[in-house]
Amino acid sequence: MNTIIFTVVVLSSLGVLLAVILYFVAQKFKVFEDPRIDEVVEMLPGANCGGCGYAGCRAFAEELVKSDDVSALLCPVGGNSVMSRVAGHLGKTASATDALIAVVRCAGACEVRQRTNLFEGARSCAIMASTYSGDTGCSFGCLGQGDCVVSCSFDAIHINPETLLPEIDGEKCTSCGSCVKACPKFIIEMRKKGPKNRRIYVSCVNREKGGIARKSCGTACIGCIKCQKVCAFESITIANNLAYIDDAKCRLCRKCVTECPTNAIVELNFPPRKQEVKSEL
Repeated sequence: MNTIIFTVVVLSSLGVLLAVILYFVAQKFKVFEDPRIDEVVEMLPGANCGGCGYAGCRAFAEELVKSDDVSALLCPVGGNSVMSRVAGHLGKTASATDALIAVVRCAGACEVRQRTNLFEGARSCAIMASTYSGDTGCSFGCLGQGDCVVSCSFDAIHINPETLLPEIDGEKCTSCGSCVKACPKFIIEMRKKGPKNRRIYVSCVNREKGGIARKSCGTACIGCIKCQKVCAFESITIANNLAYIDDAKCRLCRKCVTECPTNAIVELNFPPRKQEVKSEL
């Protein structure tokens, strides 16, 4: 009986001693967490998409609280309104940024970019791209397997069954950039939404010489520099046989669109052009 009592007393004393030790260790290595972090997390959209460049909304909230200057930080899903509210809550100033949207820089639909072989592997652009150049004559264009669709958490991108090209739903796109990272061909780009959602861009990434590019795709940019010559704002550059429009300089005049001989330049959400009426003599 005495042995049992002794055992209980020893174990109880040991438990109390260990509890005291653990308490002091916890106090010694206690990590203070700013309560404002939880408050900021509540203000963020909670998408955890990584579009801000951090591993989820909490990591982004920690950076917002820690940084003295948050002007370079942005939650693409929440946009300027969320950033302004968060910055005001923290007593800081957020800079307004232009709204962005994903655009697909490939217009190689089936009727202009014929299939030269049949791919029967796993339905993944990443796997297909690592295996060979693609199932058409253009080794730069969209592979159409839908990795971008899988990556989107907002149901903002789908593959058109007729063209086999991805299409962006402007109402759902949050500019998180997940589709950009998912595309192994780098044909998806984040660009400014533009006033009234109007945008102009070169829908091609083919860097082959003009004749070769045109042979593989009817709407390929051939680097003819006609668009560059007609642009009065120096927004178009030609490099590696490919034209590129800088959306920071572009004034949406649309002169380059009509000048392009292959229709490689896309104009979105503009009103119909006025038809020229020829007078009869």
